[in-house]
Amino acid sequence: MDKIVEELHKIFRLKDSTDVGDIVIIVTETPQTLSYSLITGFERDTTRRDEWWHVSMQLLSVPPQKVVWTLRTEQFTGKEIFTMGGEKRYIKAVDFSGPEGRPQKEPKPQEKGKPAVLRVVK
Repeated sequence: MDKIVEELHKIFRLKDSTDVGDIVIIVTETPQTLSYSLITGFERDTTRRDEWWHVSMQLLSVPPQKVVWTLRTEQFTGKEIFTMGGEKRYIKAVDFSGPEGRPQKEPKPQEKGKPAVLRVVK
């Protein structure tokens, strides 16, 4: 599992925090799968002494599924690999912003018959 997580960090730009509206990658060890989920909410679990959260997610699967997992902050922010039902899992938010922290613009589609033109931008 450690090797999979290490490879993920090489392939994806990942966030250090997780907020409502973030897309997270979920890795499970057995069976070895990678899936995506949309974070839809956080609610403090007041029944526990330590800081635990009910993390509401919409699994981006077919069919989509709503789930609520009770996790600590370190678990849903990718700071630690954890187990659920004896199976190792890892969750971390994907960073879709550009290198400067702004969302990347989609490239404009090239018009038919027009050659691509490069311009110098300062």
